[in-house]
Amino acid sequence: MLLGETKIFHFLGFSAQGDLGGWTFYTDKRGNLVFFVKSPPLEPPSYLQTHQRNRFRTAANKWRTLQPSERDAWMLAAQRAHLNIHGYDFYVYVQLRHDYAAAATVARQANLTLNTD
Repeated sequence: MLLGETKIFHFLGFSAQGDLGGWTFYTDKRGNLVFFVKSPPLEPPSYLQTHQRNRFRTAANKWRTLQPSERDAWMLAAQRAHLNIHGYDFYVYVQLRHDYAAAATVARQANLTLNTD
């Protein structure tokens, strides 16, 4: 289905592309927002897709096990270091890439201690 007048959505900050709540959104060549009911996958996920999803799931579960004060430290560190991402996103990045040097640098810049376990 084509939504002809989408300027109001862009004015409100809504720029949807991809899948969202059972719907697929994209913008056509003329800048119109097109959406339709998301179709189910034709094949089961590959081994690599499953592996990547499990990596993200593990990082999210580790975030949930952190104490609230530790989570707050990650959030504050991202803010103080002027990162363009949320503290949770930075934590997930460090967990997925094992980039503990980046975490140490941000922690030093923010004058905080970050739990990377």
